[in-house]
Amino acid sequence: MAQVEKLVDPTPADEQVPKKDLEPFTLEKKILFLVLKLIKEAHQQHGLRHGDYQRYRGYCSRRISRLRKVLKIPQGDRRHFKKRDVTETHINNTRSDERYLHIPLMLSERCWAYAMQLKQESNTEPRKRFHLVQKLRKACVYALQLDELSKMERCDVRTQLEAQAYVAWIHGSLHFELEMWSKATENLKKAQVIYEKLAATLPEAEQIPYKQRVDEIAPSLRYCAYNIGDEKAVNLLELRSQGILETLNALVFEATTKTAAILHEVTWFGLKIPIRNERVRLLLLSIEGLDDSLKNAEDNQAKIKILENLFIDLRDVISLARESSRTEKQDQLLLAYLLSIRIERTSQRNLLLVQQSKKPQDSVRLLDINIQQTTEISQNEAIKDNELAQSRFDHQLQAYKALRSFYLAKTHLAAKRWKEAAILFHFSNESTKDLKPVNENFITELSQLIKMVQETADTEMVIAKANYALGIQEDEGVALPQKVFKSKKPLIDRLDEFREELQLLSKNPNLVSLPPNMEAVPAKPLFFDLANNLVTFPDLSEKLEGQTKAKQAAGISGFVKGLWGWGKK
Repeated sequence: MAQVEKLVDPTPADEQVPKKDLEPFTLEKKILFLVLKLIKEAHQQHGLRHGDYQRYRGYCSRRISRLRKVLKIPQGDRRHFKKRDVTETHINNTRSDERYLHIPLMLSERCWAYAMQLKQESNTEPRKRFHLVQKLRKACVYALQLDELSKMERCDVRTQLEAQAYVAWIHGSLHFELEMWSKATENLKKAQVIYEKLAATLPEAEQIPYKQRVDEIAPSLRYCAYNIGDEKAVNLLELRSQGILETLNALVFEATTKTAAILHEVTWFGLKIPIRNERVRLLLLSIEGLDDSLKNAEDNQAKIKILENLFIDLRDVISLARESSRTEKQDQLLLAYLLSIRIERTSQRNLLLVQQSKKPQDSVRLLDINIQQTTEISQNEAIKDNELAQSRFDHQLQAYKALRSFYLAKTHLAAKRWKEAAILFHFSNESTKDLKPVNENFITELSQLIKMVQETADTEMVIAKANYALGIQEDEGVALPQKVFKSKKPLIDRLDEFREELQLLSKNPNLVSLPPNMEAVPAKPLFFDLANNLVTFPDLSEKLEGQTKAKQAAGISGFVKGLWGWGKK
């Protein structure tokens, strides 16, 4: 049952709600929890498993109180009571949900439970039968209220059928207690037919509560037939001729159509896979609108985020399917189908990453993952011998290998390995030529990349071949020179000589010697040095000899004076 975070008071009755904004909803906790299944679970969980009608009646009262509080439909305050029923305005409000229909249903169930409690007590207290009948009449009133609300366009066909069957069963119970056998037979037969038709539109796993209710009605019908006579028993044709079930066929047909739209089994390469787990069913229904969400995404990054959110749900569902497949063989095929969905969406995510990748080596790694995963799912035991599956996976593998060759060629091209690049471009171009007829079976991202390879592989191959040819010519010119000249003399010293020397084209050409050699440079002459030869000096030898003798005499006398202490001051 969908939860509404915040509910407001319904709009006034005079406001018209546009019908196009209203979405149909059903009386259910989740998708398929309709009236009968809802009350059956409540019976089992709140006392009726042991026939404790008083406990179930208390549960209904508490449930009604909680619903009125959450939906903001209180009946006055602590001191004053003001009756407030669920009306058409509540149902047509755009902010409403299916819990509004739970209020009349629980009111009817509470009265019915009280009546059944009184029926048990009436064995010793006969006057309680009057109270019993009053409670059943009140239950019929609330059931009719539920029926009127379910006939609105907001409610789907299956809810309408469930409500009609419930009303017929409640009225049949009332007439049975009043011993009005003909009317009891009409209503009980009507309820029985509707439940049988509903069960026929559902998968086998969901038919159990409807078949149980049919079995519960059968003894009452037999007792009614016994009291009115077999020849007067009302059959289905009489009910239809009286107009009681005049709209049943149309409603059942519409319910069948809508039920068929609900996913109960999937077809995978011609194999029919039953979906019994409700969580798996919800996931597969959400995947149906995934492609539209991807188309409406802003860019590749937004698409990748959508797919990563899907992987979180897939992980939990696959773990559930893996656990159930250990005990039931039917779920092994379901597990293989879920794994194929995960691999397909993972490959789609990788292709989106390839489209926005700037390094070809990263694209090669992502495509390797796609090739490995596709190979693993193609070898699954469930589809290993399926020709349709093997044909599809073979084409996918061929496409992934062609893309891998293309991006691997780009990697060689960046490293200037022209020969390897040309060969890989040629292989990718030839591989994609065979994929043209089956491009419609590919996902959008794969088709776009294949189309890109078909348009650019030829051009890239020609460029690689041209670079390879130019590289060969250059290598031939270097490898076979006619004569090699080697000289240690730098080019600046032999500018007047022409030689075809390969050393000058290398990284260390001999152009000039650094640092330059040392050379003698003439100094500037001094003018007074030129007059040295013309100057005549006087003879001073006599003066030099006299000074020498005086120095010698003074030296002896000074020695004697110093020896004897003379001459001191």
